[in-house]
Amino acid sequence: MSAMNAQLTEDGQTIIVRIPVSLRRQGGRRRIIIPEGANDLGLPTAAYSDALIQALARGFRWRKALESGDAASMRDLADAEKIDPSYMARLLRMTLLAPDIVEAILDGRQPEKMTMTVLANAFPARWDEQRTHFGFAAKVA
Repeated sequence: MSAMNAQLTEDGQTIIVRIPVSLRRQGGRRRIIIPEGANDLGLPTAAYSDALIQALARGFRWRKALESGDAASMRDLADAEKIDPSYMARLLRMTLLAPDIVEAILDGRQPEKMTMTVLANAFPARWDEQRTHFGFAAKVA
């Protein structure tokens, strides 16, 4: 039995589809959560996290600046960006995520529990251990 139900209006011109959803706040934004089994119509279920995507972009930009020599040190780069070096280190650590996990974040397919708060804490260096740690069943993508 589907969690969704559709009906045709009396004039036969409109289909009304009811989808049970819930709203959750995450990072100051509302997210629509579609219950399992309710997506029989193939609706997109991506849950893009602007905070995660922006953090990844900044981390990769900073890593490139450090690797290319555009910034002499992380301290110099943090001073130039006017941010705390420890915050920069946390975002730089995100560049060590498995490529398929990065892709999942960019596609909005990351597990619900993968938030900035979770990523700010230490996580395994090995990619297979990262997948398990963050709740990916196996290699993503």
